[in-house]
Amino acid sequence: MTDRSLYAAVWRWHFIAGLLVLPFLLLLAVTGGAYLFRPELDHLAYRALEDVPARAAPHAPLTEVVAKVEAGLDGRVLQLTPPDRPDRAVRLLVRGPDGAALTAFADPYDGRLIGATPYGGIMQLVRKVHSLQKFGFWASCLIEVAAGWAVVMVGTGVFLWWPRGAGGVVSVRSQPKRRLFWRDLHAVTGAFAGVVIVFLAVTGMPWSMVWGDHVQRWATAHNLYEPPTPAQVAPEWLMAATMPGMAHKPHAGDGAAKPDMPWAMEKTATPMSQLMPDMATPAPMSVDRALAIFRRLGVNPAASLTLPGGPRGAFTATWRPDRVEDTRVVYLDQYSGRVLGDVGFKDWGPAAKAIEWGIAVHQGQEYGPLNRWLMLGGCVAIALLCVSAGVMWWTRRPAGALGVPPAPANPTAVRGLIVIVSVIGVIYPLVGATFLLAVLADRGLALGRRLTAQAAT
Repeated sequence: MTDRSLYAAVWRWHFIAGLLVLPFLLLLAVTGGAYLFRPELDHLAYRALEDVPARAAPHAPLTEVVAKVEAGLDGRVLQLTPPDRPDRAVRLLVRGPDGAALTAFADPYDGRLIGATPYGGIMQLVRKVHSLQKFGFWASCLIEVAAGWAVVMVGTGVFLWWPRGAGGVVSVRSQPKRRLFWRDLHAVTGAFAGVVIVFLAVTGMPWSMVWGDHVQRWATAHNLYEPPTPAQVAPEWLMAATMPGMAHKPHAGDGAAKPDMPWAMEKTATPMSQLMPDMATPAPMSVDRALAIFRRLGVNPAASLTLPGGPRGAFTATWRPDRVEDTRVVYLDQYSGRVLGDVGFKDWGPAAKAIEWGIAVHQGQEYGPLNRWLMLGGCVAIALLCVSAGVMWWTRRPAGALGVPPAPANPTAVRGLIVIVSVIGVIYPLVGATFLLAVLADRGLALGRRLTAQAAT
């Protein structure tokens, strides 16, 4: 009776978890699979803007490129990325006159503005839909809930699949028109792809709006990621008091137009350029001189360059290759060209290294094509699990009811499951909150049925 009750409890909550998050997991699988091929899809969508005729002529000075793009869009260039091939355009992040962020493309040989798209283009839209940020803060919180419950579903699903007596299902039997086919497909897919699915769920959490944001802020404040800022940083209140309108901001201070930075450094304060006491009119160096200094320091020529944000801002070169171990961020004083900081993967703490590695693998970058196809396999597996679960539910659902499995005969059997899910809920608070709401709703419905039954007798 205890074993049957435990099985019934696990099956019941596996079903409830599916009701809560399967639509969101299907969305994650489809958009995540597409985002794995971001460079190819990006180029396919913007080939006319990104491709330029390769020629023997030298590249135009970046100062000229910036000037032509700002004049053409009546905006301000925040960041630019030199091309890594002779037939590619310079890509620039621009704030337009209305405050909107744009991605602009310029010919590297003459600086001519080729065109512009909304910030990040179509793949940025895919990314925002993937995280539901496109639909607001509370909608994006649902993705965090879905990822946490995905871990619960994999754990309970493996328990349900685990061989008992005659052995477990390791192949798909029957035909698609029969429910047995979909049950086997669901079980086998979850059993063999469960580790990848859990990995995708856990490594996707750093982007979440609640858990990811708070962990990022807390760890940054306690220097658990990279070393403390390598140059003088004034408190924000002091900047606001002494230089109104120039308050010191972290890298990710502007969500609408965010320069490309490693996740672990987005919330860190940027080093400041030093204004000399006798410098009545600051004369910052040109972007070309900054580029020449970065080149002398060995920064990759295709690294992104973030321009100083005001008189105290610094030039920043960010190199984010597929291998996270080669990541490098270098800061330069915009007046003297002095190196204010040079931070690489080796300088980060264990937490930063683990999370950044997880992000790189999650995006299919760290280990080349094999990494990408493995993550795509995880996305396909999630889609198959969602579809097969939906087919099984649809073919067996009672008329006019959801068909939630009955509560176990022995109520104490659910206690162990509650403990396990509660641990996940402590780690991921939104998962814990939804679990608590689900338990209260379940107990409330059970109480209502008992009272109804008693009233009928």
